Amino acid sequence: MARVVDLGRLAYAEAWTIQSRQLALRIADEVEDTAFLVEHEPVFTVGRKIGAMAHVLAPGDVPVVEVERGGDVTFHGPGQLVVYPVFALHGRDRDLHAWLRRLESLCFEVLADFGLHGERDPRGTGAWVRGRKIASIGIACRRWVTWHGLALNVSTDLTYLSRVQPCGLDPAVYTSMERELGSADFSAVKNAFSVRLGDW
Repeated sequence: MARVVDLGRLAYAEAWTIQSRQLALRIADEVEDTAFLVEHEPVFTVGRKIGAMAHVLAPGDVPVVEVERGGDVTFHGPGQLVVYPVFALHGRDRDLHAWLRRLESLCFEVLADFGLHGERDPRGTGAWVRGRKIASIGIACRRWVTWHGLALNVSTDLTYLSRVQPCGLDPAVYTSMERELGSADFSAVKNAFSVRLGDW
C-alpha cells in the first residue's frame, strides 16, 4: 500500500523540492512509495518535448518553469488537483508506457466516481471526457523510480490556457469537472484519489 500525503496548496517550486527529496530517498530504498496531492499557485511548466517552449505564447505574470518530465507545456493552478506518485517500479512493472496507462486508468476510476466517463484519445496521453481533455499526464523516471505525474482539472480557471498551446493542442479542447457537471467538490475529488492511491 502506498502512503498518501496531502500538501495542500503550494507554489510549484516548493512541491518540486519535496518531490525531488522523496525521489532520492526512494531510490535509496529508505522510504515507501508515496503519492503527493497538491494544488498549485498559477504556473506554466514545460517538459522535455522538442519545441515545447515555442508553445508558450503570452504567459504574462504567470511563471514559466522548465522541468524534467516528458511532454509539452501545461498549466497548473487553483482548482486543479495534481498527483505526484514517487513510486519504485519493479520487474515486469518497468514499462513506462504501461505506467502512463495506469495513471490514465486512475483518472478514469475517479471520474467514474462522479458520473463522468473518462477515455483515451489519439490526440495525446491523458484523460478525456466527451472529446475534451480533462487531465494531463507527464512523468519522469530515475533509476526506475517515477516522479511528476497527473493533473486533473476539477474547477480550474481554463482561461489561463489561452496564454499557451497546452500539450500542443488548441486550448478550447480542454475541460474541467466543473464545466462537465455544473459543479465540482475539490475536497471530494481529492478524497477519491486518496482512497484509490492508498490501495496501490
